[in-house]
Amino acid sequence: MLFEQVCIVGLGLIGASLAQAIRDRQLAAKLVAVDRHAPSIKSAIEAGVIDKGSDSLFEVVAGSDCIILAVPVKAVGAVFADINSAMQQGLITTACLISDVSSTKQNVVDAAQKAFGRLPTGFVPAHPIAGAEQSGFHARRSDLFVNHSLIVCELKSTTPKAIAQISQLWQSVGATVMKMDVAHHDAVLAYTSHLPHLLAFNLVEQLADHDDNMDIFRYAAGGFRDFTRIAASDPVMWHDIFIANKPALLNALDEYSQYLAKLRRLIQDEDSTQLLGLLGRAQSARKHFGHMLTGTPYTKNLTEISNTKTNTENSMATSTHASSAYIITPSSTINGTIAVPGDKSISHRSIMFGSLAEGVTRVSGFLEGEDALATLQAFRDMGVTIEGPENGNVVIHGVGINGLKPSRTPLYMGNSGTTMRLLSGILAAQSFDSVLTGDASLSKRPMERVAKPLREMGATLQTTGERGTAPISITGSDKRGSKLHGITYDMPVASAQVKSCLILAGLWAEGKTTVIQPEISRDHTERMLSAFGYDVEVEGNTISVEGGGKLTACDIAVPADISSAAFFMVAASIAKDSQITITQVGMNPTRTGIIDILKLMGADISLSNETFVGGEPVADITIKSAQLKGITIPEALVPLAIDEFPVLFVAASCAQGQTVLTGAKELRVKESDRIAVMADGLTQLGVDCTVTEDGIIIEGKGDGQSHQAVFGGGEIYSHHDHRIAMSFSVASLRATDTITIQGVETVNTSFPGFAELANKIGMNLATRQG
Repeated sequence: MLFEQVCIVGLGLIGASLAQAIRDRQLAAKLVAVDRHAPSIKSAIEAGVIDKGSDSLFEVVAGSDCIILAVPVKAVGAVFADINSAMQQGLITTACLISDVSSTKQNVVDAAQKAFGRLPTGFVPAHPIAGAEQSGFHARRSDLFVNHSLIVCELKSTTPKAIAQISQLWQSVGATVMKMDVAHHDAVLAYTSHLPHLLAFNLVEQLADHDDNMDIFRYAAGGFRDFTRIAASDPVMWHDIFIANKPALLNALDEYSQYLAKLRRLIQDEDSTQLLGLLGRAQSARKHFGHMLTGTPYTKNLTEISNTKTNTENSMATSTHASSAYIITPSSTINGTIAVPGDKSISHRSIMFGSLAEGVTRVSGFLEGEDALATLQAFRDMGVTIEGPENGNVVIHGVGINGLKPSRTPLYMGNSGTTMRLLSGILAAQSFDSVLTGDASLSKRPMERVAKPLREMGATLQTTGERGTAPISITGSDKRGSKLHGITYDMPVASAQVKSCLILAGLWAEGKTTVIQPEISRDHTERMLSAFGYDVEVEGNTISVEGGGKLTACDIAVPADISSAAFFMVAASIAKDSQITITQVGMNPTRTGIIDILKLMGADISLSNETFVGGEPVADITIKSAQLKGITIPEALVPLAIDEFPVLFVAASCAQGQTVLTGAKELRVKESDRIAVMADGLTQLGVDCTVTEDGIIIEGKGDGQSHQAVFGGGEIYSHHDHRIAMSFSVASLRATDTITIQGVETVNTSFPGFAELANKIGMNLATRQG
């Protein structure tokens, strides 16, 4: 039991749902309620939700150690006065916890100050972000707060113990607790809840007052109905909220008016490019908000306004980023001709270079995965007009090398390490400040590997924590007073991301920037710079650029991603009597390590229809079943197949003999520690392997003669790493039983449609949503 007695004042939707949740979870020895609506009290007692109820606080509050106010905002003052009187009468102690559920906070704090004279030490303003379209006691739901957010506003007068107890109460009924100061809370809610309701009421009033109102309402389309649905809310309640949060709401309304005036000017002037940019940024942001908000520390789990619920002041619904799973039944044979999505590395760079170029860049084959979309959104946030993506086609209206504008909010990279590291190089050279954030996975990945050499170039960057992770704060040249200067950087480890970051920073640096690699890594940045007309010097493992040039727009055709093709290349190799052809796959020589390694293992791979697309070599790849053998993987091939090793581990498990990988420390700092996570999963499925400092030793279970099962069934945790999830899906082709893979929602970062394509060629993969 958390409390001896909880008293809930107000048995509307929120109060009654909280009472039901407390009762169902046995969080209080006794539960009492106050409500002026006698039928609600009667129903609550009959339903066994409360032990006692009344329309008077004084009749039920005695002995309560926690009081929750769930009444309209204008009524909180009177309730606080009654609570103060109850304290004076000795019915409750002065240490009694007092909290509320109001969607405005400053007025609640002011009302408490007026009623008590001095704020009680147990007073904790709170706001559950939850609601439903129905209202009243009978609409209550015990699970209303599950996976929703609860904002706690900390006051200097409140004891830490009181905050901890209220937080524990809400966490116990399923809510996620976040903390926010009073002013910030009211400002956020003014924008995200109160302003949308105000606009909906106003639009309906405007149209209802129109001379042609009958025709307007008769022929109103879905957009009007969706936008104005929340105008069906209780006018009295919203009147009170608008007045209670007047300062913050007026600020939001003034800012909205400015944006509306700007939109009017764009239409008046027929400024097509700017209008298209505004509409495109809004459309993309609308889709992107859910991901962005779940990745920021103090707004975790907030979602889009469209989920706003009617008839409750708690109008901003929430959700968690649910974990999905693959459930894969073993199948032994696959066949077919398939096309995999566009290359992720090239898709990222096409947006970056197209945005920085002069003119219009048209991209075809763009990967519409979440990682590449994060890059696209970041440049929209910096003022670039981008049309699409639509069926892989994107049109970028470049702003030139010095045309980026500061984003008004932190730039959210989602799960994309490529975006964060490459964009760090670009932003380190800008005149304005920037902040880069990412999701929970990306926020664990090391960023000092780019920050350190950028500092040598004169940049000012601050990473987070002892491990040097995101968020990254970048100070613009206007504040630090100097531009970047070129350096010669001898890379300790081959990394295309680090190399590209420094080359991109070098576009703005004074003098020459030179990067020396210990091994060759993917060269998409160098190739694309040349395609955009920027001179790049490449001599062996040394790449140099001179700052001060410009990029000229061009068309980019993105080939299919060999990293995505790798899963089906291994699948066809290890499956019985199988043959797969993958069309128009990028064959950049810095990316074909997967083919070289598989051939060394004995894979049957052939190329056809070899040509060039957008300066990149492409070919159709045909793979047939083969008896693989274990090998010692040449270290020179490691950088050329760095992203493909998870699925190569599956191939090694099916091979005859031992496979040894060394020189692959880079795998430990990907979306997960891919060596450790793959080793755990392989062991779970019955394969012996040994993790080493920079690699792994896998004892293959193939016999060199048949395609017998080598894996058992089991449950695998992907650690929300897309390549781990897809790799273990391929393992099902040589498994004896069902394999369940948890945490597969990130597959969409690089390979949207993976499950459908896998099933198309003969696998049995079902997706279970979290």
